[in-house]
Amino acid sequence: MTLIAQKCGICFQPPSIILIYRDSSQDKTRQRIMPVRNFSRFSDCSRAAEQLKNNPRHKAYLEGVSQRQLQKLYTLLRGHLEGQSLAESLEKFRQEETIDPEEDMNKLDDKELAKRKSIMDELFEKNRKKKDDPDFVYNVEVEFPLDEQLESCTWDIESDKQV
Repeated sequence: MTLIAQKCGICFQPPSIILIYRDSSQDKTRQRIMPVRNFSRFSDCSRAAEQLKNNPRHKAYLEGVSQRQLQKLYTLLRGHLEGQSLAESLEKFRQEETIDPEEDMNKLDDKELAKRKSIMDELFEKNRKKKDDPDFVYNVEVEFPLDEQLESCTWDIESDKQV
């Protein structure tokens, strides 16, 4: 039995995760509704997503769904339980999932740092060019314009002399 996840969404009333998947053994598209139980506005979304993904009843169906997507769905559900509109919940999630380049990540705790790293890894994989991509070019050389005069550093000069 080969299951390929196509779409994953959320229903607010009753709270449930809905998965549309393709069953390639029967060549049919099916829908699976997974009710969300014991979830409140104080619940941890990442933990709830992990528990759902590791649930033996749903594990085979959710293999093609990333934990990040499930976490996003739980975040939207929590926002709904807190009385936020869907647009407000999406904007809040977008702000949490956006990395500020000026932020000093040395000052973050381990949990927040791991969250930022996973966001960066996902963004890297999304933008990465693979050999199978149609616009893949091997050995790209780019000339960057020199807008400012480059400053030399003492460590730069020392390393040149040693070679």
